[in-house]
Amino acid sequence: MTKTIGNPLSWGTRILGAAGHDIGEVARELGGAHAAAPQVQTIGVEDIRAALRQGVSDFAALRTDVIGACLLYPIIGACLIWAAFHNSMLPLIFPLVSGFALVGPAAAVGLYEMSRQREAGRPTSWSDGFAVLQSPRFGAILVLGIAHFFVFFMWMLTAYFIFQMTMGPDIPASAGTFLSEVLTTGPGWAMIALGLPIGFLFALLVLATSVVSFPLLIDRPVGLPVAVVTSVEVARKNPVTVAVWGGIVAGMLVLGSIPLLLGLAVVLPILGHATWHLYRRAVSPA
Repeated sequence: MTKTIGNPLSWGTRILGAAGHDIGEVARELGGAHAAAPQVQTIGVEDIRAALRQGVSDFAALRTDVIGACLLYPIIGACLIWAAFHNSMLPLIFPLVSGFALVGPAAAVGLYEMSRQREAGRPTSWSDGFAVLQSPRFGAILVLGIAHFFVFFMWMLTAYFIFQMTMGPDIPASAGTFLSEVLTTGPGWAMIALGLPIGFLFALLVLATSVVSFPLLIDRPVGLPVAVVTSVEVARKNPVTVAVWGGIVAGMLVLGSIPLLLGLAVVLPILGHATWHLYRRAVSPA
C-alpha cells in the first residue's frame, strides 16, 4: 500500500489527539495506577565527567544537525531581551537569561532522543529529535514541560516583585544606570540579597525534579509521578553530585550567554546529550 505524508493540518491533529489521550493517561496515573520506580544508583563526580565527555562526543558527531536546531534558543532569548529593553523592563533581563536553566531540561527532550538513538547504534539526525512527539509518553513529557515553564513564569513574576520591593517602582533610564544602581546602592544590594537565594530555590526545584525525569519518560514505560519521584530520589541519594552537576549547568549557561547568547547553540546540546548519559549512570538498567 502506498503511504502518503498527509497535509500538515491532519498530521498536527493526529499529534494533538495523541497528546490529549496521553494527558488523560497521566491523569489516571496520578490516581495511583503506575509502574514501580526504577532502582537509583550512587553516582559521583567521575560520572559527571564521563557524561560530559559522552555529551561532547554526541555533539561532535551530530553538530551539523543540532547547531541549526539549537540556534533557535539564542534567537528566542535575544528577541525576549530586545523586548525587555524596548518595553523598559530592564530589571527582568538577568532573571530572563538565568531562567534558561529552568526551561532547559524541557527544551532538550529532542537531544535526549538523539543520544538514545546514537547509543543504540542507529543512524541519527536532527529529525530523530522529533520522534518524541510520537512517544506513548508524550503527554507526560508535555505536562512536565508545562510545569517547568510555569516555574519559569513564577520566577519572572517573583523577580519583578523583588525589584519593586527594593529598587522600584521607577524603571532606570538605561542599562548602565541600572547596573550602577544595583552594584553601588543599598536597594541594589538588597535586591541581590533577596533575588539570589530565592532564584536558587527555583533552580533547586527544577534540578531535583528534572535531573533524570525527562530521559526516563523517553526511555521507559513509566508514568509522570514515577519519573518525578525517581528524579527526586536521585537528588536525595546523590546530593553532592547533583549539586555539582547543577553548578556545572549554571556555569556553562553563563558562558554560553555571554557572547550575545550565541554560545547557547553549543552549550545547550552538550548539556542535553550529557544529561542523557548521566541518566544512564544514575538509574539502573531495566
